[in-house]
Amino acid sequence: MDRNEIIKIFAENVRAERARKKYSQEKLAEMADITPEYLARIEKEKYSPSLIVIANLAIALQVPVNKLIPIEEYIRH
Repeated sequence: MDRNEIIKIFAENVRAERARKKYSQEKLAEMADITPEYLARIEKEKYSPSLIVIANLAIALQVPVNKLIPIEEYIRH
């Protein structure tokens, strides 16, 4: 899994969860303590957010981080 694929999956999952919760970008951004512009860039795969932003988005969306970045399938046991 490369960097661009992770960013793409994260962006898709944030958008999907936001839509499922019926949150506007403005509402989710406020809840995650980021600007709506920053959230829009994350959702458009333009930015790779910091760990703090990822955690804040997961908390705001009330989902575990691994729902936004599902990497379990890439972990070899």
